Amino acid sequence: MDILRFITAGSVDDGKSTLIGRLLYDSKNILIDQLEALEKQSKNKNENGVDLAILTDGLRAEREQGITIDVAYRYFSTPKRKFIIADAPGHIQYTRNMITGASNSQLIVILIDARQGVIEQTKRHSIIASLLKIKNVVVAINKMDLVDYSQEIFNDIKTQYETVAEKLGLENVSYFPISAFHGDNIVEASENMPWYKGSTLLDFLENVEVNYNKGFQSSRFQVQYVIRPQTDELHDYRGYAGEVISGTYRKGDEITVLPQNIQTRISKLETGGKEVEVVFGGQPAVIHIDDDVDISRGDFLVKSDNLPKVENEIEAVVCWLDKKELTEGSKYFIQHKSKLLKTLVKEIEYKIDVNTLEKIPVTESIKLNEVVKLRLKTASPLVFDSFDESRNTGNAILIDETSNSTVGAVMIL
Repeated sequence: MDILRFITAGSVDDGKSTLIGRLLYDSKNILIDQLEALEKQSKNKNENGVDLAILTDGLRAEREQGITIDVAYRYFSTPKRKFIIADAPGHIQYTRNMITGASNSQLIVILIDARQGVIEQTKRHSIIASLLKIKNVVVAINKMDLVDYSQEIFNDIKTQYETVAEKLGLENVSYFPISAFHGDNIVEASENMPWYKGSTLLDFLENVEVNYNKGFQSSRFQVQYVIRPQTDELHDYRGYAGEVISGTYRKGDEITVLPQNIQTRISKLETGGKEVEVVFGGQPAVIHIDDDVDISRGDFLVKSDNLPKVENEIEAVVCWLDKKELTEGSKYFIQHKSKLLKTLVKEIEYKIDVNTLEKIPVTESIKLNEVVKLRLKTASPLVFDSFDESRNTGNAILIDETSNSTVGAVMIL
């Protein structure tokens, strides 16, 4: 059974937390003790029945104010698929939280209040989805019960958003008229909107294609650990453990070790403690090679006929996540999956307006939540593909050398 990771986004009070609560509630993914606690807290809060938003608003400040501040993750499953949901905050000042939640998502659900239509925050979250190359966009037009389930209003908002999607190059966009509060078109089809002939939201989520690397078949494997037992029975054992990021590897394949640029051949493959002939993208594996080569954590083993880029200088789009401002000449660590390198901010080329995608000249340092185009210089060569080609090998994070805090989300160009 595969896993769909998706994020909900929208403005304040658009009903993101209620939508997730409704998905959990109607798909019977709430335990009895959770349900009892939910009903008790709902009674303490109001007399309008069960408040499903409580299921995701975990911070005390969120419950008191009725808003979402941090990204809340929830897990549920149906007979067809497992789900990991990120509930992102709607406030502008929490844009960085939304970006970190979206960075690992395969689909985004953008909620629009049927009474408000497409607003500035709708465009902002759509632009972030465009920046992060999220290929599947669901536009959930919520609170249809408050506009008398009007087909005209739904069609009008759909037309508004189609203009935004066309401008941003969002291709796989699906539209759903829903009421998270009442459950219309979430898990069960709504009798209040007979004019809507599409699937329910859950049915769509269960069946949407989510293989992100379907168009990227290049074989990529990064070493996470070198297994060298040096025991009497395993005296000569040396295996390189990691996850097959994409593509396939077979016994006998010619491979290149990067960044060393050494050619060798696969002598043996293991997964789950058993020797196999082939391993596929997404599988953990141990690769053995013919030659004794100095290989360490973070190095790549790739097929020799399709190599990634290996460079000391990279261009990247970075979302700045730290209150301490970013300036040219600053030094950080860059973490690229298992590889940790020192890096220098060589040049800040321009800022990106997350409301319009316009390029803005940089006249001062970069502040929290701003998105910027950088040129970075690493202490030793970095092995990567562009973010456009592969999100798995095209993303990284910047880490502060002194505090060890994550300060930047990196999309390598």
